[in-house]
Amino acid sequence: MFDISDLQTHIEKGLHSWIAEMQIRRGNELHFQIEREAVVPLTQLLHSELGGELMLMVADDRRSDRGQFEVHYLFAHDSFKGFVRATVGIPALDPTIPSLATYSLPAARFEREIQDLFGIQPVGHPDCRPLVRHSAWSADYFPLRKDASPLTESATEEVPFPFKEVMGEGIYEIPVGPVHAGIIEPGHFRFTVEGETILKMKARLYYTHKGTEKLFEGKLPIEGVELAERISGDTTVGHALAYCQALEALSGCEVPERAKLLRVIFLELERLYNHIADFGAIANDTGFAAAHAHCFRIREQLLRLNKRLTGNRLLRGGIVLGGANHALPPNLDLAAELDTILADFNDIVEIGFNNTLLTDRLHGTGQLSPQVADDYGTLGYVARASGQDRDVRRDRPFAAYQDLSFQVPVFETGDVYARTMVRVLEVRESVRLIQQAIELLPETGALAVTLPSLPAFEPAFGLVEGWRGAIVHWVMVDHQGKLHRVKVKDPSFVNWPALSKALVNNIVPDFPLCNKSFNLSYSGADL
Repeated sequence: MFDISDLQTHIEKGLHSWIAEMQIRRGNELHFQIEREAVVPLTQLLHSELGGELMLMVADDRRSDRGQFEVHYLFAHDSFKGFVRATVGIPALDPTIPSLATYSLPAARFEREIQDLFGIQPVGHPDCRPLVRHSAWSADYFPLRKDASPLTESATEEVPFPFKEVMGEGIYEIPVGPVHAGIIEPGHFRFTVEGETILKMKARLYYTHKGTEKLFEGKLPIEGVELAERISGDTTVGHALAYCQALEALSGCEVPERAKLLRVIFLELERLYNHIADFGAIANDTGFAAAHAHCFRIREQLLRLNKRLTGNRLLRGGIVLGGANHALPPNLDLAAELDTILADFNDIVEIGFNNTLLTDRLHGTGQLSPQVADDYGTLGYVARASGQDRDVRRDRPFAAYQDLSFQVPVFETGDVYARTMVRVLEVRESVRLIQQAIELLPETGALAVTLPSLPAFEPAFGLVEGWRGAIVHWVMVDHQGKLHRVKVKDPSFVNWPALSKALVNNIVPDFPLCNKSFNLSYSGADL
């Protein structure tokens, strides 16, 4: 074990000639500027010697006041629960960075995203095909640059995405989407198969790029909450809370204890209605429609409960900057209602798992090994079903989680059954967490505080364990106190590639079941 000062000494010793402005902030964050050529050595040092993992890469256009772009690298360190933020200045006339793709699969996707949105090229990247970029964008259009104008029409003729061609006797492709039969967002899935066996699957998303991060720019911080709530509609609380925590960290304010407990309640209610709905949907994809109908009946009860708490079925308006916006209604026995709902859900689970029609389809289907899950940087129930014992609520407590007792379910098999069981056990833990929070919740006291002035161009981030996994919001404001840059990482961003690996050697008819067991957000990935 070591602390933040030990880490500072270690980095200074190994990379001293490339580092400037090193300082410790907010107790467990080590911040510094670093030369561009030191990015790879820093990553090797943090990963190989100190066990640090790249959590986020953020590009920023600072040409108006610094004459350069910047790329920020955020590393997380489990050994002491700290963070390292390294910032690299990129000359506007030479917008390149050394690629980390061979060291980190999440970095490979961050770099492709930065290339598409900022025009900063990752030198040495093994796959520089577009990730976010629409084929109709002109070659010199980079939407997150400050001087980018909104597109009013297609700048160039659209061309097909350059999928790698399939070759071999008896091997063929099955294209699915982007338009699907259900009411879901578009995504193109291209299966390489032999008979019915999937050899590989490549997903092409980003058909409905909304420019969400661009929409944050120029807004007042308080105005950004509503936008954060709508990043992925089923993750209202998770994204709003991560955004608010980032600005609260930047301001240095302390959220009232009452609000912290209410934030736990809202976040766990969001986890509840999503996990219960997912159990039903997974059961439905095995042909067990009765469980699906009952789980969606329970989900409807929870959505109505959400509206009684916050005035909105998706809990919008529950989280505000500096705290929470709603106290528990005095005539609502939330703990008792959740006991009834949980007993109902447990009955459905027992009936389902006693039916071989359901269980035979779950065991061994869509396996994601612990090694692959770790390599791909998976998050949430996808990671925990594949042996990755990670949960921000426990590992880096936020809100009031440090005062609450709960278990983090972890399985090793990495199949659909494991991902289903993680959800079932998390439902039970969420009810326990809410009931503990209710017991500790003061009847009176402030619900929110006003944020003090925010330092210009000083980045801060918020980290939340949403129902799908860890959510990160990175924020900076300008000299006028308006949002300059907001970077969002939804867990689906890193979990989508892992779905392709889980499908290998499964049959094509099992794709809907595997896909539902991951239940990834198109909207959360395509910002």
